[in-house]
Amino acid sequence: MTRSIPLSKPWIDEVEIDRVSRALTGQLSGDGPICRAVEKHLEATLGATRVLLTTSCTHALELALLTLGIGPGQEVICPSFTFASTANAILRVGARPVFADIEPRTLGLDAADVAARITSKTTAMIPVHYGGIAADMDGLCALAQRHNLKMIEDGAHGLGGALQGRALGTLGDAGCFSFHETKNVTCGEGGALVLMNRDLGAKAEIIREKGTNRGAFLRGEVDRYSWVAEGSSYILPEPLAAILQVQLEKFPEIQRRRAAVCERYRDGLSDWARDSDVAMPPVLPERASSHHIFYLLYPDIGQRDRALINLRGAGIQASFHYVPLHSAPHARAIGASSAVLPVTDSVSSRLLRLPLHPLMSVEDIEHVVEHVRCPSTRA
Repeated sequence: MTRSIPLSKPWIDEVEIDRVSRALTGQLSGDGPICRAVEKHLEATLGATRVLLTTSCTHALELALLTLGIGPGQEVICPSFTFASTANAILRVGARPVFADIEPRTLGLDAADVAARITSKTTAMIPVHYGGIAADMDGLCALAQRHNLKMIEDGAHGLGGALQGRALGTLGDAGCFSFHETKNVTCGEGGALVLMNRDLGAKAEIIREKGTNRGAFLRGEVDRYSWVAEGSSYILPEPLAAILQVQLEKFPEIQRRRAAVCERYRDGLSDWARDSDVAMPPVLPERASSHHIFYLLYPDIGQRDRALINLRGAGIQASFHYVPLHSAPHARAIGASSAVLPVTDSVSSRLLRLPLHPLMSVEDIEHVVEHVRCPSTRA
């Protein structure tokens, strides 16, 4: 019988089931006691001034842009090597995404390339912390300060990662996290907006709550609530927050297990990777990884594709990753397909992700290592 190893699998058990069952007997809508407890937990863990749970990281990005006043006639620089949500959020507030290249070390935005794309219309940038390793925030933050740009961190991969001891998502004006099924902690679909400025937190709360000051009412700060600004509905329901609450309780153990998988991959593949001219995620002392992705960067697309076929044939659900957004059909539709991004194109064609989740056994990892090292993956 062929072993089957999924690319990603959440650690969900009877604890989540019990917690959701209890949540179903209370408030079902969002911004209840469970949501607020989870937000306080994240604020304490991240060292953030305000955390607001949202229905997705996509909505967290939209909420961040709205809160920071980004809108029509403005440009926001982001990587093309990212999920469509990064660019979609920019479009949803009426701004224009400008794609920049990535650096080969972190696979995050290249500050030099970003600098070349700044115009009088540029008002913000959205770096992505790929795989949970911090982008070049020193270089990017220096650019943001010099040109008075807002900084929104796309930390969909980043919970648990840090730069020089500071949590990813707390390094700019706003940070956004994902709790999608494929992420380190999950509630199926969900996200969070992280803010370090108290006034921005108050503004985001109103936008998230349909443009009302209901949050202030629930805290007893006003005797009634009403429509006070333009807004929408980005609030996570209480039963999903209950799942997330358990996942965050498990988070230290989840991270320990994920780190152990990465360490075994590195131990088992380092000599092969060196001899085969294959790169692995960097180990950078100042950048604590969230251990969200373990990838192999092959010398060329042919070797990557042969490796992918070999692994899938062995029941290993390895995968490539992002198809660059600037090469996508909608990029042509919005006039954003002309960017020249050589590192992005190269990395996208050569990258292969290995299975990584907290339920992998030692035998699973050894099976993956054995088939990665198989001579059929070599040119």
